[in-house]
Amino acid sequence: MNIVKHYCLNGTKISMMWYVPGILALCLLIIVIKRRLTAKEFEQEVTELFALPDGLTNQAFSYTQLVDLPGPVQAYFRHVLKDGEPYINYVRLKHNGQFKTGLNKKWVDIKGEQYFTVKKPGFIWKGTTTLFTARDMYISDKGRLVVSLFSLYNIVNAKGKKFNQGELLRWLAESVWFPTNLLPSEHLRWQPVDTQTAKLLFTYKGLSLSYIVSFRNGEIIQFETTRYMGDEKLETWIGKLGAYQKINGIIVPTKIEAIWRLAKGDFSYAKFNVLRIDYNLPKKF
Repeated sequence: MNIVKHYCLNGTKISMMWYVPGILALCLLIIVIKRRLTAKEFEQEVTELFALPDGLTNQAFSYTQLVDLPGPVQAYFRHVLKDGEPYINYVRLKHNGQFKTGLNKKWVDIKGEQYFTVKKPGFIWKGTTTLFTARDMYISDKGRLVVSLFSLYNIVNAKGKKFNQGELLRWLAESVWFPTNLLPSEHLRWQPVDTQTAKLLFTYKGLSLSYIVSFRNGEIIQFETTRYMGDEKLETWIGKLGAYQKINGIIVPTKIEAIWRLAKGDFSYAKFNVLRIDYNLPKKF
């Protein structure tokens, strides 16, 4: 008995042996094309970010700027920056790590790249796993999160006021990778709390943000704030930092963990390890 079935198309018999590989090849071609289009879109977003007017600064850090700051904040800047350190205008970095999409989900490996503008707040991050690609961004004063399943189609495309707040908060906390951005400015100030803690306040484009920042041995070890969890209600968000190293002459954390503190328990969803940081190179890797 011939076990190879035949199908008729326009009067012509086509063997299933040829039909199935053809479908598979077409699916593979679609995936390749879609991934290239997604990569091109990300490249265009990076170009857009760095093309925005940024008000570049030639300012240099001086220990005299620290006189009126809370004690732990002064100790932090003396530890991570040297006197005369130029202010940073652009940042790009690469990382690896693990990510979880839900409280009861398994950790998956992730690799990412991220780009920042400093004087004008902005960033774009792309994280890639075997299942999805995510793009998190704050560009032209707007926050957005896009998640693509297998790089084929978007399962999340979120934006709006709540995402503006959340993405700007992310940019502010991740300033630990370019700490001249945490120095006092027209938008940023520090308030004392105690010998190991200070409050960071940031106002920009109608948004008023704040963090409770914890210090140890001259290093920031934790940020805590309230932040919208997606498009839902405000929840406590915590960023834990560690493994400080000197990179390009500046001491920065190379490990960061992101946690939601929920009524049903802590939800740790991201653990990143920084692999590379470049300053003032406004172009894609």
